Amino acid sequence: MMVVSVFAMVRSRNLFAVVVLSGIYSFLMATVLVAMDAVDVAMTEAAVGAGLSTVLMLGALLLCRSEESRPSHRPWLPLGLSLAVGGLVVYGTYDLADYVDQQAPIHQHVVPRYLERMPQEIDIPNVVTAVLSSYRGYDTMGETLVVFTAGVAVFALLRRRRKVKS
Repeated sequence: MMVVSVFAMVRSRNLFAVVVLSGIYSFLMATVLVAMDAVDVAMTEAAVGAGLSTVLMLGALLLCRSEESRPSHRPWLPLGLSLAVGGLVVYGTYDLADYVDQQAPIHQHVVPRYLERMPQEIDIPNVVTAVLSSYRGYDTMGETLVVFTAGVAVFALLRRRRKVKS
């Protein structure tokens, strides 16, 4: 269903339909993340990807036309570059350990350390909360600052200026 929504977005010239399909794609991605037991990331995807982004894009549509204009030429170079980069990303994933591989390095070094030392080091009962708030606190703070800054920038761009009476 995700692939179908992406193809529908690519083929559509109606920007409202693209925004709605983008929200649907984010909800589908959130369900994939729930199936992978990453509920915290799924909640973030649903809230930011489907909720906030959809609202901001609908606000941006108020400032422009609802139909995308046809390109004046065929964009073969960007298409080729995108396919090449996508191919390199897929090629890079072949070296990763399987998702359920219990012998993967992360399950041999990082996870046992968190589970064994967490009660003595920080005493937070939830493992996900402990990792995000304490062990990766600076990283999480940086991600939060990036999302906040992006939101402020979008609101600043979408704000309509009032005409000054002379």
